[in-house]
Amino acid sequence: MAMETEYPNQTMVSYFCLGGLMFTAEHPTLFFLLLLLIYSITMTGNLLILLTVGSDPHLRSPMYHFLGHLSFLDACLSTVTVPKVMAGLLTLDGRVISFEGCAVQLYCFHFLASTECFLYTVMAYDRYLAICQPLQYPVTMNRRMCAGLAGITWAIGAVHSAIHTSLTFHLLYCGPHHIAYFFCDIPPVLKLACADTTINEIVILANIGIVGTGCLFLIVTSYIFIVAAVLGIRTAKGRQRAFSTCTAHLTVVLLYYMPPVCIYLQPRSSGAGAGAPAVFYTMVTPMLNPFIYTLRNKEVKRTLRRLLCQGFLESPPSSPAP
Repeated sequence: MAMETEYPNQTMVSYFCLGGLMFTAEHPTLFFLLLLLIYSITMTGNLLILLTVGSDPHLRSPMYHFLGHLSFLDACLSTVTVPKVMAGLLTLDGRVISFEGCAVQLYCFHFLASTECFLYTVMAYDRYLAICQPLQYPVTMNRRMCAGLAGITWAIGAVHSAIHTSLTFHLLYCGPHHIAYFFCDIPPVLKLACADTTINEIVILANIGIVGTGCLFLIVTSYIFIVAAVLGIRTAKGRQRAFSTCTAHLTVVLLYYMPPVCIYLQPRSSGAGAGAPAVFYTMVTPMLNPFIYTLRNKEVKRTLRRLLCQGFLESPPSSPAP
């Protein structure tokens, strides 16, 4: 186990011990297998989405371009948290994380999570253009525009996470070591700081609050216009098709936005009990996203079936007769 180092007449910690998930101590093996199943489904589902979108030329529209980014983010987001939780269920040493490792985990988590937040906003804007301005959509949302919007979401996410990570780990941590949470997140880590965290908490409320509220406001505004446009479609089939492409996105947005509101807008109340909402957007939502998008999308299901059946249901071509 890592040693501690002296820092201006105080002892600076060089490791933390994660608390793990609640109610898992009595049956760690059972919960390990459950998390292994969730993680396997998450990785398989999102990798299949990436493979499906990348292999079919018909799925090169902006919507599927952004869906590919979302699947990659979900796979990475789950990888940042779930394996470490599983390791903690097997051994006590699996819950130990170095000071640097904690900083890296916090940065990666907020980088991926904030990028996904911005991506949901871009996806709502894409649906707004497709439904409310269909004639201008192919020109406005061209390949260059899609790449630019995706790149901006990643860049802003990286800067957003760097700000919070630097502010969090600029503080002195002289003990205790125990983080009452299942991964290194800002509120539970700040509770261990041997310094005043008022500025950090203000930044959390201002930065994350403004970013989250702003993105949610833009999403809601986009869908107000979308709903008005869909209701104006004369045919029932047209309305159903337009709604089907939007309900999946709205469902995922609700699953993603509600838990963080319970956590980051109340930084002082974080603890082991606050881990329950975080489970949804770190484990459950990344697992459900592929099902939500594929089960309601005929094009994705058709391509996915073709990929899965290829080599199994199709017989090899017969060799020419001699």
